Amino acid sequence: MNASASLSTAETLRSALAGLLDGLPARQAAEAVERLIATYRGATPTEAPILRDRADVVAYAAYRMPATFEAMRSALEAFADAVPGWVPGGHVDVGGGTGAAAWAVSATWAGERPVAVLDWAEPALALGRELAAANPALRSARWQCSRIGTALTIESTDLVTVSYVLNELAAPDRAALVDAAARSAQAVVIVEPGTPDGYTRIIEARDRLISAGFHVAAPCPHSAACPIAPGTDWCHFSARVSRSSLHRQVKGGSLAYEDEKFSYVAATRVPAAPAPARIVRKPQIRKGQVLLDLCEKDPSLRRTSVTKRHGDLYRAARDADWGSPWPPVADA
Repeated sequence: MNASASLSTAETLRSALAGLLDGLPARQAAEAVERLIATYRGATPTEAPILRDRADVVAYAAYRMPATFEAMRSALEAFADAVPGWVPGGHVDVGGGTGAAAWAVSATWAGERPVAVLDWAEPALALGRELAAANPALRSARWQCSRIGTALTIESTDLVTVSYVLNELAAPDRAALVDAAARSAQAVVIVEPGTPDGYTRIIEARDRLISAGFHVAAPCPHSAACPIAPGTDWCHFSARVSRSSLHRQVKGGSLAYEDEKFSYVAATRVPAAPAPARIVRKPQIRKGQVLLDLCEKDPSLRRTSVTKRHGDLYRAARDADWGSPWPPVADA
């Protein structure tokens, strides 16, 4: 899907979210958001749905859905670049709640497809169904109440997405979810918070997918072991998110945007062409020089300097983004 169509989907989602807070007292929304933030940042897996009622779900959707959408859309776009010409014929989103990942898939690949959103919070599914009425690609989606755990079964499909779910599960449930996704799909995209713990969960999922016969399409340029020494650093990326009035009300900030940090893996059984290298830190622009931290096919991590004498490559480096492939596609 081209950039303008993808942007249109994002604008449609923002418009659909804009009316959610009507009738919900501002203090109640703020309190719900604060509780959800504390829960999502906690280290203990939950034993019950985090989203308990409509107030919780509205607060979550207004506060977290745009960030989840942008993080998943970034991961899906990197995956789509590695599998040009491939379009999922069906999509299952596990733990999808109000449907951010389903929206992100529709922003990445045009057209309608069978979509199933699985979650164990019925209020989230109900609101997701309500929001989906604004997106023609999701009007026939199924919103299914399912316990996400060791007993989970996933119908055969082309694409399974899992966003910000593994942190809510105990280790056996995380393993069972990844294994179920691997059995049912041709491609699996998993997003977690861009924290050391989130990265650890992504690496665990990545290892399980590779063991199941998948190869990594993004962000890694390879399917070998991650070159980051455990405990020394973590791989994560950033997506720019427009901030709603609720964001500003709760956080007390004035900026119209924030940056969502996330870690992800996109793996597949279909032929893929991963990037030759990936920019894994924000490029550092100096006078006449750009420093790029790269993850390369070797596999290895390397810092490279691109200077004015590199001509077009220098100009491309100045425009490069954290998470982008390197060199640019036109120069690869």
